[in-house]
Amino acid sequence: MTPVVKMQRIDGADTDIALPSYATDGAAGADVRANLDVSLREHGLRIAPGARALVPTGLRVAIPNGFEIQVRPRSGLALKHGVTLANSPGTIDSDYRGALGVILINLGDAAFTVAHGERIAQLVVAPVVKAAFRLSERLDETERGGGGFGSTGLA
Repeated sequence: MTPVVKMQRIDGADTDIALPSYATDGAAGADVRANLDVSLREHGLRIAPGARALVPTGLRVAIPNGFEIQVRPRSGLALKHGVTLANSPGTIDSDYRGALGVILINLGDAAFTVAHGERIAQLVVAPVVKAAFRLSERLDETERGGGGFGSTGLA
């Protein structure tokens, strides 16, 4: 069964901006677009090197119980401009009903301007598995054991 994510536009959102959509049949993520405030629509939202910005999408969502939306970076923005998500992946819980914003960070060496309507992130709808967390006297042993970062080698 295909989960249905209900959406609403927030007040003042540009209704000409497309809803999230999959670019190809094989795409796991649906592209979401910037829906900027009227004052920024003509010139865009500038993000200086090292800075971050909350980019509005103009949307609110209702995710079915048992699912989440993972907000993931777009690889083209990361490669070409050094622009990615500050909290990757971001998670939108099924009980959140506020405005959907994307926290972009500019890791590049030049300013980046987000254009109104530009694809800024991908939304991946995923099932949620809830775990039970319990203290235990003993944990089972593994080959790796307590080895930390890099403990499995380079190859």
